[in-house]
Amino acid sequence: MIKKITIIIPSYNEEKNIRPFYDEVKKYIENPNYQFSLLYINDGSKDHTLDEVKKLAAIDKNVKYISFSRNFGKEAGMHAGLTESRDADAVIIIDCDLQQPPALIPEMLSSYEEGYKIVYTKGKTRKGEPKLRTFFANWFYRIYNSHSDMPLDNGAKDFQLLDKVVVEAFLKLKDNYRFVKGIFSWVGYKRKCIEYDFIPRANGKSTWSFKSLLKYAFNGMNQFSTILMVVPITVIITSILLLISDILLFVFQIFTISEFILGGYVFLGVFLLGIVSYSIFYLLYQMRRQVLDRPIYLIEEMSEEATVE
Repeated sequence: MIKKITIIIPSYNEEKNIRPFYDEVKKYIENPNYQFSLLYINDGSKDHTLDEVKKLAAIDKNVKYISFSRNFGKEAGMHAGLTESRDADAVIIIDCDLQQPPALIPEMLSSYEEGYKIVYTKGKTRKGEPKLRTFFANWFYRIYNSHSDMPLDNGAKDFQLLDKVVVEAFLKLKDNYRFVKGIFSWVGYKRKCIEYDFIPRANGKSTWSFKSLLKYAFNGMNQFSTILMVVPITVIITSILLLISDILLFVFQIFTISEFILGGYVFLGVFLLGIVSYSIFYLLYQMRRQVLDRPIYLIEEMSEEATVE
């Protein structure tokens, strides 16, 4: 049975890369076991990206496109692509700047046939990336993973193959701010990682500014980690250190009894502030879980006898 594969291609100001990407990806999707379609998501480009996509659609019936009214961001583009690809057996998300090699598609499909529901990619190293970006990226993953039940691979890319069951699971989440990496980590399912070396952009410059990356990182940590719990915990630890300092200063007769008592009051006040703020942050995270309304569980498969009518 021939399986339908949709290749989702988020595109923003990529007019010079549309045709080169198309020519490159066509080399790796000539497979009689699959029916491929290419779905370009024009994310409000200000150049001639949409015109270039339309040229391809005119000569290849398997090229489709969605064009946004303005720039909504890559996360929105991927969501639109997944929503419009529900009839596919699997999807592949890939950028069209050729930094993510289409040459990996056959290997991804082989892993898919082995039963993996998610086949994602990551860079072997961050060699070639700006040093400042690498520094902040490493710290992001370190902080995120220490405050999340579902850690992320450092360097994992959006370039991945997703079985239709994963797409359906993704679309069940109603989060407004979509942190795609976090969602695909959260849903689970059998997964495999393919690593590749850094590849420079074919044409143009990256549209990801430092500001947009910082906003993306914050939204990700806010949606899928409890990073803000660091605030009350820091306050509590600070109060304990104040108490220890107060006791030591009194023992070594640096503080008088009145200063010691005053220090005790300071400790008590800061400690209570930490407890109260911890309770508030905890309740806010509990409220967030309810507001997001994520599914309580996701079923990968079940026996026919267990089917609920």
